[in-house]
Amino acid sequence: MSDTVSDLQVRDDTTALRYELVSGDDVIGHATYRWQSGRVVVEHTVVDRERREQGKGSTLARGVLDDLRSRGLKVVPQCPFIASFIEENPEYRDLVDETPDDV
Repeated sequence: MSDTVSDLQVRDDTTALRYELVSGDDVIGHATYRWQSGRVVVEHTVVDRERREQGKGSTLARGVLDDLRSRGLKVVPQCPFIASFIEENPEYRDLVDETPDDV
């Protein structure tokens, strides 16, 4: 379980509507999302239990948000982990779409 940051990749599985954190051939975490009015609602983030508390969730969050930024997309951080990651990393606050859901 000694995945190093350089061994990790974040990829968007558009069929499953989730970003995956991959170490080698293993998916060790994911963040599910859905599309809503042209923005991405990140619903839930999971990292394998034995790999938690090692910064893997932050690597996943950063990968998701960097990809959304590169595509010019806004995010609705419904997932508490992603919301708190953005709060702790203000360089990502500009990605948050604060438009009410009923618009």
